Amino acid sequence: MRSAFDLMGGWAARASLREGTPAAPAPLGADADDGTPDGPERARYRAVFISDLHLGTAGCQAVELLEFLKQHPSETLYLVGDIIDGWQLRRKWFWPQAHNDVVQKLLRRSRKGCRVVFVPGNHDEFARQFDGHHFGGIEVANEAVHVTADGRRLWVVHGDHFDGVIQCAKWLAYLGDNAYEFLLRMNRHLNSLRARMGLPYWSLSQYLKHKVKKALNYVMDFERAVAAEARSRGYQGVVCGHIHRPEMRTIDGTLYCNDGDWVESLSALVEHLDGRLELVHWAPGALPGLLAPAGAQGLPEMSA
Repeated sequence: MRSAFDLMGGWAARASLREGTPAAPAPLGADADDGTPDGPERARYRAVFISDLHLGTAGCQAVELLEFLKQHPSETLYLVGDIIDGWQLRRKWFWPQAHNDVVQKLLRRSRKGCRVVFVPGNHDEFARQFDGHHFGGIEVANEAVHVTADGRRLWVVHGDHFDGVIQCAKWLAYLGDNAYEFLLRMNRHLNSLRARMGLPYWSLSQYLKHKVKKALNYVMDFERAVAAEARSRGYQGVVCGHIHRPEMRTIDGTLYCNDGDWVESLSALVEHLDGRLELVHWAPGALPGLLAPAGAQGLPEMSA
């Protein structure tokens, strides 16, 4: 357990000791070692991009994420920020075994030859001080560049620097984070009731985001700002996270990809061996061929 948190700067291990409730340690690699190799020799994808896991919160869908990683071996795995939720862990310690298993799985994948790149976000911003370092074989980079099989250069960044609330009123971001956690707790109770009634999962927070005009304007402004910055830097596209809204579209000739989150969307961006990019949504118990694709794209079009 300690080695897992050394990857993130060691603060979480110290926090657990202060709380007196450290998570049960697991032997390195014993988390989800299901007997299937994690190395690049069995890679089905050139790259997989995931973000906003929010390990350390009750909303993190760690079990589903472990299944997804098992079914999606890749040559490169990008962790595009908010992997560990430092904001929530500072308020209340929460670290079940499944969250430990995820960290161990990532470390094991790196040891088996997969290149793992961690791009910190605002919730795990403590890791930004380790830019350029390697921990447990995992690279830490505040931003990265991924070159697809067909030669496109994609800028990989979490995206919080384009969030005006984060940059100009961080206290408001903390307040919004608490409100979001409250919505997630309500959502869990609501969906527990819906499950007993035989109804499918329904996201209250996603519903509100799509109904509130200001929220939609915020999302659109964010997407345009990130794409514009990528274009100004000479990249053909950008991969980000942060806003928990999976999307892949072309904005003024620049490919914008948001890989979503593992709290509600359960989504990821994957690059196939031929360079084709696809946004996928994971369903519990799904097989790779049964994933619900959210979209696929080759070379970006030259219109918005």
